[in-house]
Amino acid sequence: MGEFSRQLDDVAALFSRAAAEQGGVISGDIPTNYSASNPFRLWVIQVVIIISFSQILAVILARIKQPRVIAEVIGGILLGPTVMGRIPNFKDTIFPDPSMPLLTLTATIGLILFLFLVGLEIDTRLLKRNAKASAAVSIAGLVIPLGLGAALGVGIYREFIDPSVNFGYFLLFVAVAIGITAFPVLCRILTELKLLDTQVGVVVLSAGIGNDVVGWVLLALVVALVNASSGLTALWVLLASAGYTIFLLYPMRWAFVWLARRTGSLEQGTPTPFMMTVTLLLVFVNAFFTDIIGVHAIFGGFLAGLIVPHDNGFAVALTEKIEDLVTILLIPIYFTLSGLRTNLGTLNNGITWAYTILICLVAFASKFIPCAGAALAFGFKWREAGAIGSLMSCKGLVELIVLNIGLQAGVLDTRTFSMFVVHALVLTFVTTPLTLLFYPARYRTSPNDVAQKPIGDAEETKERPDTDAEFKTKFSLVLEKVEQLAPAMVLTQLLQPNESSSITTVPSTIKAEEAYGSDHDHESESSSKIEIDTLRLVELTNRTSAVMRSQESEALIYNDPVLTAFRTFGSLNRVSVSGSLSVVSFDEFSNTISQHAANLNSELVIIPWARGTTSVVDPEGHDSIARGRNPFDGAFHKTTTQDQTTSVVYSDFIRSVFLRCSTDVALFVDRGVPTASITSQQRLFLPFFGGPDDRLALSFLVQLCVRTGVRATVVRIQKSDAETTEQPITTPASPGPLTVAAADTVYGALTTHARLASDTEDNLIWERYTGTSSTHTPAITSAIGKITFITESSVKPLHRVVELATNAATDNSNSGKTLIIIAGRSRRLAVEALGPELRQIISETHSPLGSSAPKTLGDVGAALVATGVKASLLIMQAASSSSAARN
Repeated sequence: MGEFSRQLDDVAALFSRAAAEQGGVISGDIPTNYSASNPFRLWVIQVVIIISFSQILAVILARIKQPRVIAEVIGGILLGPTVMGRIPNFKDTIFPDPSMPLLTLTATIGLILFLFLVGLEIDTRLLKRNAKASAAVSIAGLVIPLGLGAALGVGIYREFIDPSVNFGYFLLFVAVAIGITAFPVLCRILTELKLLDTQVGVVVLSAGIGNDVVGWVLLALVVALVNASSGLTALWVLLASAGYTIFLLYPMRWAFVWLARRTGSLEQGTPTPFMMTVTLLLVFVNAFFTDIIGVHAIFGGFLAGLIVPHDNGFAVALTEKIEDLVTILLIPIYFTLSGLRTNLGTLNNGITWAYTILICLVAFASKFIPCAGAALAFGFKWREAGAIGSLMSCKGLVELIVLNIGLQAGVLDTRTFSMFVVHALVLTFVTTPLTLLFYPARYRTSPNDVAQKPIGDAEETKERPDTDAEFKTKFSLVLEKVEQLAPAMVLTQLLQPNESSSITTVPSTIKAEEAYGSDHDHESESSSKIEIDTLRLVELTNRTSAVMRSQESEALIYNDPVLTAFRTFGSLNRVSVSGSLSVVSFDEFSNTISQHAANLNSELVIIPWARGTTSVVDPEGHDSIARGRNPFDGAFHKTTTQDQTTSVVYSDFIRSVFLRCSTDVALFVDRGVPTASITSQQRLFLPFFGGPDDRLALSFLVQLCVRTGVRATVVRIQKSDAETTEQPITTPASPGPLTVAAADTVYGALTTHARLASDTEDNLIWERYTGTSSTHTPAITSAIGKITFITESSVKPLHRVVELATNAATDNSNSGKTLIIIAGRSRRLAVEALGPELRQIISETHSPLGSSAPKTLGDVGAALVATGVKASLLIMQAASSSSAARN
């Protein structure tokens, strides 16, 4: 009888016992008292303790870049006899022996599902990438460790193992334990260290797949030999296993793929309820079969994962359906059981610790040296080879599963089991630090670097006519959520000039005549005027599906709904749109955006911030009207109706982009621009105080006005001499109450020379657009003709801006349109110290605006938010001339 079947019998025996009289806690019943007829109470207590330990340790260890499996294993050890088990009556109260069969069954079910997820992660298509080097690393990292592991097993057997254990089986088991590489943990480390798209990541991932599959085959062989009563029985077990594996990988896989197509699951990229039912039944039937023939049930779950297709993101969607239940609830239970079997107290003499250290050294050296040597032989640099060797020595979760199988099979005793658990923890713990030591970010190269080169080279950009140099043609648009599509489309449509506009064209990625045919030659010329590269950001989490998305990002880019929708929009509007997808942690979003813009030589990074909506009923009681809710209501102050944590974190991310990007950046805060505003008349408003950000905003406004139907008002505001004082202008005080927001993004001090140079540039650009002596191209001349330029002087310039913006917004709202206000962020080289006046506005309006608003939007944008001006905001920041100026 198989292990899984035996566990089912144990649980059935529990429920067949006579039921004790039940009573609630009100009648004095103690929940920790185990009852065979009602084991649920104690099971919940056990699960809460297990998950709490795992989660707390995971948060702590994540700060030093350790994978989650380390926390789960250490949590299990702490709950076991090594630590908590020494507390009197702890084990008998929380983990009594009668309760263990139910906990073991739960853990086994979780392990079967987890091995199914491991099989899903293995995409054999990756083996084709750098196949020769990967095969060499995989073979070197398997053959030599197997040999050295068997040699090490001789000494361990003679010193610690009972002679009743078969010597050959033990050597084979130790060889597998030393030679196997933990593929799931390896995937997570590669993803977290952003190595998946490097040559090192490609080779390690491919080699890890081969290593993992061979390791599981050898482990199945060991289990079959141990469970068999004779050599002939073992042969029949192996033949049955091989035949069933072939049956699964070919006819069963063809049938599964056919069924996925027939149900539409493969086309949609997500399983239907029927396909989920079939898949789960397949997993457990496979587990049942491999269990009853004498191989552990987990091999059935692993094989089921191998037959699931990865096309169209189907495997990722299937993983999303079950991963949280498995990784958060079931797998920690398994590792706790492993910890309950681990007693580090048995490592109580010098010879035991000597062998433990020897196991660690042999396991690491037998992996590191051959794998690094094979990498060097195939032309990798010594740093890359060192990283490959370090990564291939990773053990982690798979190693713990192997050890538990060995313990259950009687190959290992408690002492040797604890020795190998320590070795697995040590090697997993050192993998990340060693990889970073050998291969820091500055030495990394990606196989896709050539493909990521900008479309037009530097010479082409320099040769553009000076008259068109102020018009931007290459944009990087950041999209994270589907809600950002609406503001992205609004701004993109404003950016696209009409066919009659004459702007010098530049080469584009996809020529419009290729997409629309020769009948659209006129449109194709205009479509190449701007290029928008869309960067789709997907947050990398601890979930298996996120890791799989990172591995399959090249394929998922064609099926991602956000990118697909925006590409379709671009095609319909004759806009050249390209796209890329990046799966990184949220903390790395800003760095990813900055690097992406630099690699593509983007002239402007655009970040849309989608609006919120609220439903209100008009005064006469008619139908509800959806109105734009200021998105900063939730981002920059507390309310009693919603959690603000997400918005505050997102505003911190935006400031991080402003801080790190080496190019111009624009934040578009959508308040809900109706379609009519774009197709007929759109009004823009710009308050011009001066400085590089305002100059960028002014030139960008002129570019937007090239489009037919767009008109604008530009007001140059100067503070009256009566109120002008010499105040520090680069470190404005934070208005309003303190928040949990991150530090401000303020630049270095403004010298007198820099101030004079900035004032000169302000006057020059103002004269360029308002003077009569300047010469422009027809497009610019047409745009300037639709702009009203006003110069004003005010004692309270910020109040005056709010007044003018409110009037303009009211005029637009009366005609059913939404005003777009363009403003410079002006957190550096600010012309006026507007912080004191902003605090006065906040006091007058009784606005609960926090300190995040001016840090993110600048003082002008914050004042517009505080006063509730009903307009969309386009906040712009010019690229710093020197990155060293940033603090």
